[in-house]
Amino acid sequence: MYRVPKLTVVGAGPGDIELMTLKGVKALRNANVVMYDALAAIELLGFAPQAEHIFVGKRKGCYSYQQKQINELIVQRARQGKNVVRLKGGDPFVFGRGAEEMEYAASHGLEVAFVPGISSCLSVPAAQHIPVTKRGSSESFWVITGTTMEHKLSEDVRLAARSNATVVILMGMSKLPQIISTFNEEGKAELPVAIIQNGTRADEKVGIGTVSTILKEVEKKQLTNPAIIIIGEVVQHRNQIKALQQKYSEPNVLN
Repeated sequence: MYRVPKLTVVGAGPGDIELMTLKGVKALRNANVVMYDALAAIELLGFAPQAEHIFVGKRKGCYSYQQKQINELIVQRARQGKNVVRLKGGDPFVFGRGAEEMEYAASHGLEVAFVPGISSCLSVPAAQHIPVTKRGSSESFWVITGTTMEHKLSEDVRLAARSNATVVILMGMSKLPQIISTFNEEGKAELPVAIIQNGTRADEKVGIGTVSTILKEVEKKQLTNPAIIIIGEVVQHRNQIKALQQKYSEPNVLN
């Protein structure tokens, strides 16, 4: 029976495998080939034990495959009659190049499908009790890539720094000094900042400070990629929750 060549792009969520969607798990179970990135939890491959597993991500700037090779590999495997799942961290439509890979596959006659993932830009701050919006603190939020295709800091960072919005920056650690300088120039030295490395994973690390102090905190805790930068008043919610829990979890003392 002829099978239409198919690519399914699946969001793996932020790292904690329990945050993978049920639809994503179903796609993995039906896969013949799983091509996965460095930010996708490797434990998720357990849902596709009979499939061929191909690592196509990068670690510390080392590419196992260039993007063109990934695109060609998807088409090659699919044309062998295999159901190809492209497993990508977070949500592949949020700076994940999922759209580009789907376009390439579709242009070569493949059927394409998409399974959204829980984006790290929302879930990683949330797991640390940091909402991206909060009544009285933030009415909107920006999600910005720290590095453009030209390997420069996005101009949107300066626009965001002029606003009252929460600013969430992905892939921005290499540009952190520039980001901090931009916010300083806008008079935001005391604005709270959180940096979360390996969010929702067992090896998660968190640094909290302000625009004026966060670089020292990063050095102290040796924070690096993969990490998410959150800048805004909402960062204070984390400590507010901790204070409330401490206050109301104390045993009542009878006089």
